[in-house]
Amino acid sequence: MAIQQIHLDGYLGQAFDSIPVAMIVVNAQGEIVRLNRLAESIFGYAAPELEGQLVEVLIPARYHAQHTGFRHGFMAETTPRPMGAGRDLSGLRKDGSEFPVEIGINPVETGEGPMVLSVVLDLSERKQSERRIQDALQQKDLLLKEVHHRVKNNLQVIHSLLDLQALTIEDAGTVGMLRDSQNRIRSMSMIHQTLYQSQDFAQVDFDQFLGGLLPRLMESYASTAGHVTIDVQAHDMKLPINEAIPCGLIVNELVSNALKHGFSGGRRGTIEVVITQGDDQDIEMSISNNGHPIPEDLELDHNGSLGLQLVHLLTQQLHGELTTQRALPTCFTLRFRLGVTA
Repeated sequence: MAIQQIHLDGYLGQAFDSIPVAMIVVNAQGEIVRLNRLAESIFGYAAPELEGQLVEVLIPARYHAQHTGFRHGFMAETTPRPMGAGRDLSGLRKDGSEFPVEIGINPVETGEGPMVLSVVLDLSERKQSERRIQDALQQKDLLLKEVHHRVKNNLQVIHSLLDLQALTIEDAGTVGMLRDSQNRIRSMSMIHQTLYQSQDFAQVDFDQFLGGLLPRLMESYASTAGHVTIDVQAHDMKLPINEAIPCGLIVNELVSNALKHGFSGGRRGTIEVVITQGDDQDIEMSISNNGHPIPEDLELDHNGSLGLQLVHLLTQQLHGELTTQRALPTCFTLRFRLGVTA
């Protein structure tokens, strides 16, 4: 062993012990020839305790048989490579404790024949950091889930209070305004419900949201909805919550208006809701219907309709542009860019 030590000193030089990674030299028989100070430190041995021992002493017993085969295979084809690529590896300390490692193995030609230089990285701190990050992310997800759940529940309470209030009012116009407010609240509540049920709290599955909202709107306007079909084209569309809430409210207002005014008198037809994203961050959303046209004398920007005023305010919030086609079909088209909303 002393002869091997002298040759290795000449090959590896005096820097071997001061290199800031753990290094172990193993001969063709699998015996440990030399290790540096950092390897002594992480495995808990003094160098004389390991020199001459099979390298498997540093590996948990359950891997011994496997490792012996791998070692023979490497000696037959000596090319530098990571050990156990794609697998979690463990080292075994003198006190019997295990710790996660990453190992690189390299062939070394010496005067005593081919040997293997193993570079061992102790991943204990990295794994602990990963666990802490994972725990923090899990806690954050749980907190966000609880926040969205509570917001949804609070909105539902407000919806119910408006429902009770409507039961005490006889004026049809006032009841209608309360119902419209309920629909707006329900729209916001359903966005939070969609987030609560998803695995992604940053993005709202807008297609799923519309699939829940539009049937509820049809129920609210049952007197006309029986003559109307709704076609939705929003496949795989996901929006950040800052954009999803105003977009949801805009859909709520424009579909409600179409059901109230576009299909009065038993008129039959279709409402289409289409939302697409371009190659960049540009979003286009259109709500159209083939019902009664919008009267030419109706000033859409300055009329007394709270719903249309709300649509224009929400468009400004999105820093978007709204264009209107009054007939053939009646169509409102909103264009905006993601990430601009404050």
